[in-house]
Amino acid sequence: MSISVKRVSEIRLMKCIQKMVMLAATLVACSLVAQKSDILFIFADDLSFEAIGASGNAVVQTPNIDRLADEGTYFTNAYNMGSWTPAVCLASRTMINTGRSVWHAQDLHKSFGQSHESRPILWSERMANAGYETYLTGKWHVSVAPEDVFDYVRHVRPGMPLDSFPDQRPEGYHRPIEGKPDPWSPYDRSKGGFWSGGTHWSEVVASDAEDFMLQASGRTGPFFMYLAFNAAHDPRQSPKEFVDRYSAESIPIPENYQPIYPYREEMGSGEGLRDEILAPFPRTEYAVRVHRSEYYAVISHLDAQIGRILKALEASGRRDRTYIFFTADHGLACGHHGLLGKQNMYEHSMKAPLIVLGPGLPGGQRRKAPVYIQDIMATTLELAGAEKPEGLEFESLLPLIGDPALNGKHGNIYGAYTDKQRMIRVGSLKLILYPEASRLRLFDLASDPDEIKDLAGDPRYWSSIRSLFAELLQKQEQLSDTLDLRKAFPELCHF
Repeated sequence: MSISVKRVSEIRLMKCIQKMVMLAATLVACSLVAQKSDILFIFADDLSFEAIGASGNAVVQTPNIDRLADEGTYFTNAYNMGSWTPAVCLASRTMINTGRSVWHAQDLHKSFGQSHESRPILWSERMANAGYETYLTGKWHVSVAPEDVFDYVRHVRPGMPLDSFPDQRPEGYHRPIEGKPDPWSPYDRSKGGFWSGGTHWSEVVASDAEDFMLQASGRTGPFFMYLAFNAAHDPRQSPKEFVDRYSAESIPIPENYQPIYPYREEMGSGEGLRDEILAPFPRTEYAVRVHRSEYYAVISHLDAQIGRILKALEASGRRDRTYIFFTADHGLACGHHGLLGKQNMYEHSMKAPLIVLGPGLPGGQRRKAPVYIQDIMATTLELAGAEKPEGLEFESLLPLIGDPALNGKHGNIYGAYTDKQRMIRVGSLKLILYPEASRLRLFDLASDPDEIKDLAGDPRYWSSIRSLFAELLQKQEQLSDTLDLRKAFPELCHF
């Protein structure tokens, strides 16, 4: 039976359409394969490396952060490099957004008030140049208008609630005193702080993130989300249900607890520092237990908001194409060594959790290699396919994730706080210097992770101290650190 010319034409047209549909589907599939992955950066504040369950802390409840650690790579030696100001978070965030080391970042910080053309290009702008839509909510604390460097901005927060400073909220300081009524309550919304505005600031970040995810789910291009919590910074406030999880009596006292730290004034962390006057002097076990119970409560509340963010990411349909980075700008003492703040060189204050997970990366991994939290910027730029910018002083974490035998390019870890403190860690040995007190402290972190036994007075370690000091001087030159340690420690200058 013959087929009409019209029918043949219809068949050919149908086949042509089918081929075009198949070709279009193939092109879409290829574009999805080649499409850049999303980047989700979750940033906490004042969260010590040891204050999450994944670190081995059996008291604090952080199931969502722990799940991230289980599904990704957890860096157990991630440091903040230090600060030129008591607002350590400002220095840390300037470093992570510029990619420059502490003293170079300080120089850039001074230029932020200049025109757009003369200031440095920030992290989010580099991601935008690589094709990403950029989102910010929460704590910024970098001296550049966030609207100038992000596509979408919501609820930008300062370093801490302004109505929480001692001149406005004195009842939140020098407390608690055992046997006397405590004038402060973490869940009293009339106290302001994180309750200012009617909704806890951590909950606002999570709500904004949910909206961002919903918006991004309708788009095809990649996103870079910078979700920055103020928690677990003081005022350590959270809803009553979280506070009730942690009775002060159940909170263990840190092994390195001290009523008074002997060098607190010379190191710049004395009784005139805002962070340190949160609790009374001398420290008491009772006060430390109360502060740590409130610390754990606000961390658990933070963790619950992270759970909301992860759930929203799943609902967006983009979870499988998203790299997640979780860290904090630094740690916090909160009762260790007789200290409350982060303006010190001890592990609890220098180190924060750092977790990386995403497509193609191994899960359930831990890396002991010494890194800086500021290495995250370089890692995201590599994932985005962006060229490493000139002047970037931090390193991508991807080689360390791929090979557990690597020790990283940093070699050693340098730390600084204003002109009051310096630190160098090489291997397991860590040297802390207080120039104004002409005092050294040496710890072996392998045998003494709580930094209790000072080895500086042991003649068997004098050679090691000189070697560490020489290493520190080299690091100072590399990082443009102008503090003259030779003047404070002339006995160490004969190598």
